[in-house]
Amino acid sequence: MKTAPLTQVTQEDARRNPEDKGGQEASTSPMQRLRFGEYDLDLQRRQLFKDGLPVKVPCKVYQSLVALVETPDELVTREALRARLWPRDTRLNYDANVNTTINKLRQILGDTNEESKFIETIPRKGYRFIAKVECINLPATAEAAGAVQSKESVSKFAEAPEFLRSGPARIWFTASVIALVMAAILFGAAITLFSYRSVRPEMASHPAGPATDTTSKP
Repeated sequence: MKTAPLTQVTQEDARRNPEDKGGQEASTSPMQRLRFGEYDLDLQRRQLFKDGLPVKVPCKVYQSLVALVETPDELVTREALRARLWPRDTRLNYDANVNTTINKLRQILGDTNEESKFIETIPRKGYRFIAKVECINLPATAEAAGAVQSKESVSKFAEAPEFLRSGPARIWFTASVIALVMAAILFGAAITLFSYRSVRPEMASHPAGPATDTTSKP
């Protein structure tokens, strides 16, 4: 299995927090996932799924998973994990932290001391990911489609007339439209008032005559 194309992507993922999804840009290209057993590892969203359901994975545990999955069946030394997970912090007890991180990863994946389906421990050396890893591509998500629509809206705005593209021009154009609407309303009100006043004199010039008593006298 060729894993070289995955290394560049996953190394960038490992330097970020898998639970922090802010600032990610949606893409219309297929989503790349790594599948092993009942788990899927989404490299773009930095999320682990089990049977289609998301699994909460702490940051360092996620980074250690990526380090193991990107080189299946190969030894990942404890020193390599230390350099990847804590590259600058020299005050930590690296051995204890590596042990704790890998143990948490084992618990999440369901590995036990009696049965290890995913992670093999190489005593005094490191760890090896022993499960079969498949690289799959999924269709783009609905969020990506929404991003495409937004980009189309921006492009349509870019095609608008030059005088409407700048901020001040849009403000003046909007104010002009509002002024025209208000003028039309006032003009309609003036016509209605004029019509009402012209009817009043006409009614005054033709007063109603006295009522005729049609009652018959005995």
